[in-house]
Amino acid sequence: MNEHNTSTANAKDKTEWEAAAFRRLVAHLQERTDVQNIDMMNLTGFCRNCLSRWYREAAEERGTKLSDHDARVAIYGMPYDEWKKRYQSEASPAQQEQFKTAIKQHE
Repeated sequence: MNEHNTSTANAKDKTEWEAAAFRRLVAHLQERTDVQNIDMMNLTGFCRNCLSRWYREAAEERGTKLSDHDARVAIYGMPYDEWKKRYQSEASPAQQEQFKTAIKQHE
């Protein structure tokens, strides 16, 4: 195994590592259907919808038109409406209040 660090790795290696880490993150989020988007927003400031938007934007920056639907399928592993029906629960008042507070801090 070659030993690298990020300062000496070439751009191709870095892109491959980043892509592998992204794929692992997406797979993890698809497995962790118990983690609600509002919980992610409250703790991290982003959720699966944000990730799907970033994915779509990255495709478009590179000349590929991608619909929101297709970007969400790539992240959720299924159509968003289906994921919501299967896994999304109603946000509690406490979650909603925390979300409002978090949003204000980032404005």
